[in-house]
Amino acid sequence: MEIVIVLVALAAVVLAIGVTVGIGLSHRREGPAGIEPPIPADEIAPGGVATATAPKLEAPPIAPPVRPSFRDRLGKARGTVSGYLAAIRSRKVDDETWDELEEALIRADVGVAATQRILGDLRAAAEADSVSDPEDLLDRLKAQLKSELASGDRALHLDRPGSEGARPAVWLFVGVNGVGKTTTIGKVAHQQQALGRSVIMAAGDTFRAAAAEQLATWAERTESDIVRGSEGGDPSSVVYDAVQRGAARGHDIVLADTAGRLHTKSNLMEELRKVRRVADRDPGNVTEVLLILDATTGQNGLAQAQQFAEAVDLTGVVLTKLDGSAKGGIALAIQTALDIPIKLVGLGETIADLVEFDPDDYVEALFT
Repeated sequence: MEIVIVLVALAAVVLAIGVTVGIGLSHRREGPAGIEPPIPADEIAPGGVATATAPKLEAPPIAPPVRPSFRDRLGKARGTVSGYLAAIRSRKVDDETWDELEEALIRADVGVAATQRILGDLRAAAEADSVSDPEDLLDRLKAQLKSELASGDRALHLDRPGSEGARPAVWLFVGVNGVGKTTTIGKVAHQQQALGRSVIMAAGDTFRAAAAEQLATWAERTESDIVRGSEGGDPSSVVYDAVQRGAARGHDIVLADTAGRLHTKSNLMEELRKVRRVADRDPGNVTEVLLILDATTGQNGLAQAQQFAEAVDLTGVVLTKLDGSAKGGIALAIQTALDIPIKLVGLGETIADLVEFDPDDYVEALFT
């Protein structure tokens, strides 16, 4: 009997020891909470590097940026004329209709001269055809505005007649302070690189504090090359150096910033002419001179355009902040008064919100 009791006690001790060892091995394998367990020997490669890795999760595809809609972004400009259009649509065409159309276009900053010419042509044609339906009249007005805005070359060019294949092309960006030249350059760089073209920037605004730093930020963001000069230095030399480097490194385009000079200062405008001449020296090839205008400035923008056009032979206009302006008619004023095509417009603040100007979408967005 005593032997049986001893054997039972011994079995209990052995069982307890087995349970304890099992628990210890389990803890060694799993580790206490918050502590990584040791890597098993069969998962250690020669040299002591762990080969076991967590399963990789594929990142979701990034959707391409959505092109902003003129209709969605021109609410303020449309609001300027919507009341007049509602009144016009409520009755047959009469003398009051023409007064309301005139006031609507002038309030939208189309300009007095341009408005009178546009409506004069429209009224003569409408009376000759005995137009009495207001929707018919508005359709005719839209067609006339689209036709006028469609004139001119709205493409951005890498070549000009007689210089085909010369590289790099130089695009100069001019305008007064605060219109968004530097930001526009960054967005244009992004667009051109998406088309497979290499870009170098020239920080030609050597007068405004931190202008070069701002452009350098855009260069880094768009992975573009950049040439900077000393603060207060000669902007022409900065642009010239950028052209030389662009040619040496095989860049397609030099995007040249310039100081935000006042269009009323003749000495500064003369300096801009010098920048234009220097940028065109071999191997440079100036194919675009783009005036940046803030749409919210209205008719003052037209005065700026006239002065810059006389100084540097503009090839086109970039109209910024069009989405925030109730004076969207300035696009009509610029093209009809100066015959300078609007090539790009800003419809927002993101890098994808600088888009090609579409006359049809623009006019429809103002009227509907």
